[in-house]
Amino acid sequence: MTELTVDELAARAGVTVRTVRYYAGRGLLPPPRLRGRTGLYGDEHLARLELVRELQALGLTLSAIEQHLERIPLDAQPEDLALQRALLSPWAPERTEDMDRHELDRRAGRHLDDVVLARLAALGVLEVDGDRIRVLSPALLGVSAEMADLPMPLETLVASHEAVARHTSALAEELQRAFQDTVVRPYRERGRPPEERERLLELTGKLKPLMIQSLVTAFQRAVDEAIRRSVPRQDGAADAVSGR
Repeated sequence: MTELTVDELAARAGVTVRTVRYYAGRGLLPPPRLRGRTGLYGDEHLARLELVRELQALGLTLSAIEQHLERIPLDAQPEDLALQRALLSPWAPERTEDMDRHELDRRAGRHLDDVVLARLAALGVLEVDGDRIRVLSPALLGVSAEMADLPMPLETLVASHEAVARHTSALAEELQRAFQDTVVRPYRERGRPPEERERLLELTGKLKPLMIQSLVTAFQRAVDEAIRRSVPRQDGAADAVSGR
C-alpha cells in the first residue's frame, strides 16, 4: 500500500502542498490515514488529484469539478478513477503553451514576422502579450502559420476557421453523447464490473486516433464532392460522361 506524506503527494501530482490542502478542505479529496499526527495519502488520493487536473484541462470551474466529483464515492478505487480520466482524456483539448519569439520560430520551423503573428492571433491560434506569446493550439501552429502566409484575404481565413470550429464542435458533442449513451452508461448500469474496466480503458485509448483518422478521410471526400458539385456542367458533357 502506497503511503505518502502531503509533501510527497504534492510532488507526485505536480501541485503545491497548499493546493492539496485547499482541495482537501473543499472535499475534493478523502481525508488521509493518520499515523500519530502525520497524515498519509495513498494511490486513491493521487488518482483523484490527477482527475481534478484533467477536469481543469477541460476548462471546468472548481464548482463544476466539485459537482462532478460528488458523483464519485470518496472510497472509489484508483482503477475506477483512472477510468474516469481515460473517459475524459480522449476528448480533452490540448494544453496551451507560453513561449518567446525564439521558441515560437523554432516550433514553427521558420521566422514568423509581425504580420503572420497578427493573422495567427485573428485565427485564434495564439495570443500576443508583449514579448510573451501564448499558443492556444500548439499542434496547429505549423499548418496555421503556412495558412496565414497564403496570399489570401484575412476574412477568408477567419471564415474558414470559424466554419471548421463550428462544425467540428457540434460533431464532437454528438460523438461524445453517443459514446456515453451506448458504452459508458450501460457499463455503469451493469454495476461497473471489474472485468469490463480494462476493455473500456483500452477502447478509450484507441478511440481518439481512430476517430480523427475517420474524420480526416470523410472530410477529404466531402471536399472533393463539394468541388465536383460546384463545377458547371453542360448537358452534353454530362451525357458524354454517363455514356448516353
